[in-house]
Amino acid sequence: MSELYRIFGSENSPYSVKVRAYYRYKGIAHEWILRTGATMEEYQKYARLPIVPAVATPGDEGLQDSTPILEEMERRFPEPAIQPADPVLRFLAELIEEFGDEWANKWMFHYRWAREIDQKTVARRLVTEMMGPDASEENIATMAEQIAVRMSGRGFAVGSNEKTSGLLEDDFRGAIALLEAHLAERAWIFGSRPSLADLSLGAQIYEALIDPTAGAILREQAPKTAAWSEHSLNPTVGGEYESAAALAPTLDPLLAGPVHFFLAWSNHNAKAIADGAEEFSFSLGGRDWWQTVGGPQKYHAKSLKVLKQKYAEVSKNTELAAVLERDGLRELLLS
Repeated sequence: MSELYRIFGSENSPYSVKVRAYYRYKGIAHEWILRTGATMEEYQKYARLPIVPAVATPGDEGLQDSTPILEEMERRFPEPAIQPADPVLRFLAELIEEFGDEWANKWMFHYRWAREIDQKTVARRLVTEMMGPDASEENIATMAEQIAVRMSGRGFAVGSNEKTSGLLEDDFRGAIALLEAHLAERAWIFGSRPSLADLSLGAQIYEALIDPTAGAILREQAPKTAAWSEHSLNPTVGGEYESAAALAPTLDPLLAGPVHFFLAWSNHNAKAIADGAEEFSFSLGGRDWWQTVGGPQKYHAKSLKVLKQKYAEVSKNTELAAVLERDGLRELLLS
């Protein structure tokens, strides 16, 4: 039996490149397979849902959803470590991984489809990848136009709309400024060694980097963050993780700002779904959010439940409680 894992993905999917980065870091034998028309039939053998990535294991199992994929791989391949052993840092890494997957994706998706220049650029890139090198220019142009029209109207899927677009763009700029300050002192979020937080958040930032509008902002305002995001696609085993106290001066602002807003949003979203509401809104720190409920938001509620379960397992850790309390996060995780 072959020991090769096969990853069906897309270069334009942050979750795909996140999973591939993990396999590269661990040195796990794998094959990267673009999901194209030519590979669709094989991909569908392993995909329960029409999303990427999908992983075919050596045992011919199909795995999907980036975080569960990596958690299963961690059970199979615990070394080299990619999560801090310290329970405080480990939970913070899990929290920032969730933030990357569920909130930073909103930045990326918004910038990717809000403006015509990005719509046209990304749509063409997607079509070229999907159709392969032998596709005619006429077919590429036709399909790219169709995708641009369809995707430009799907901001509702992540909460990008006329009322939230300014908040999302301000939040993105604020967050990368905080990351720039934090990464000025270290190679990775938690020190000299990468974590799943780097793979998750780094993948979302990288996808923003390769698009026209968000990419220009990153290169001009946050070059260290841009470089870190590129490095996150090919992470290498480094030195050690720092202590929570050493990280606090520049990590706390990220936790108390964008991550705090994300957790508040997550709780409001989960409540709206539980109540059967069609939309929800809330204000925090002078920032107003409104969106319809449905689609991906239902998955967000499930992933929040998992995150809260992870916190419940370490909630008696007084050092972690102190970090979360000062950044306004503990109550949100316990509610």
